[in-house]
Amino acid sequence: MGELAALEDPKMRAANERRGDDHGVNLTHLRSLARRLKTQQELALHLWDTRDTAARLLATLVCRPKAFSAAQLNAMIRDIRSPKLLDWFIVNVVKPGRYAEELRLGWKDGDDLVGRAGWSLTTERVVKNPEGLDLDALLGQIEKEMKQAPAQKQWAMNHCLAEIGIHHPEYRARAMGIGERLAVLIDYPASPGCTPPYAPVWIAEMVRRLEGTGGP
Repeated sequence: MGELAALEDPKMRAANERRGDDHGVNLTHLRSLARRLKTQQELALHLWDTRDTAARLLATLVCRPKAFSAAQLNAMIRDIRSPKLLDWFIVNVVKPGRYAEELRLGWKDGDDLVGRAGWSLTTERVVKNPEGLDLDALLGQIEKEMKQAPAQKQWAMNHCLAEIGIHHPEYRARAMGIGERLAVLIDYPASPGCTPPYAPVWIAEMVRRLEGTGGP
C-alpha cells in the first residue's frame, strides 16, 4: 500500500475522477509493479479487502482467476464503483476464470456497472463465440432497453449492438436501423482519427476496414 501511495499523482487522480475512477496511479507503473510481484492469490485477496481502487486494480493483475468461485465473483462485482476497475475485473479475472457464461447470464439484466459487465461478456461472445446466442433476442432487448439504460450499461449495450452489426452481416441492416432510431451517443465527441461510438457510423467504418483487408 505504501508503494501504491508513492505512485499517486494528484493531477492524474483529478482527471480520473472526472471519468468516475477514484485513483491517481499511472497504470503503466501499476502493471510494472504487478510483473515484479507475479501471481499471489493471498496478496490479491488482501488488496481487494482494502476497498482502495488502485489496490484492487493491482489485485486483478496478481490473482489466480480460476481460484474464485462464482459466488465470490458475484459478491466482488457488486462492490465495484469504478468503471476502470470493472473493466479490469472482467478482462483479468472473470474472462479467464471458470464462470464467465454463468455470470454473463446473471449480470446482463443488472443495473449500471453490473449490467455493463453482463453486456461486456455478451459482446465477447458475439465476436468470438456466437454459437448458441440468440442474436434476434439480443437486438430486441437492446432496442427496447438501451435508450433508458444507465450510462455505463448503455455504453456496453451500444458496443454489443455495433459488434453484432460488424460481425454478423445478416443482422447488419437491423443493427444500423436500431442505432439510427435510438440515436444513442450520436453527439458523443470523438478524437481526430477515432471512430465515433454512434453505432451506425461505427458499424459502417469497421465494415469498410474489414472489407478492405479481406474480412475478419
